[in-house]
Amino acid sequence: MSFFKTMMNATKTNGEMAAYLSDGAVVIDVRSKEEFSFGHVKGSENIPLQQIPAAIDKLKTRKARYVLCCASGNRSGQAERFLSGHGIDCINGGSWQNVASAC
Repeated sequence: MSFFKTMMNATKTNGEMAAYLSDGAVVIDVRSKEEFSFGHVKGSENIPLQQIPAAIDKLKTRKARYVLCCASGNRSGQAERFLSGHGIDCINGGSWQNVASAC
């Protein structure tokens, strides 16, 4: 993918993320508890990636939209694919700093 296409996708994702956040989406940080303790988006919830499968029922019960984040966007991308596949409305926000700057 070219640099220009990558930037266009990032802009689209940031625009979608802003829409989710303005609609009151819950921010879920999928990093480890230790990583989360060193810094996170204010008001975010920490559900480490390996615990996401066990949290599906809890997340579905809320009937909320979710913005997922981690250190780089890799783990939150994995969580997005998994949760979307289970009917949960979520988006990968990328790094937690990226999400924090959009809040």
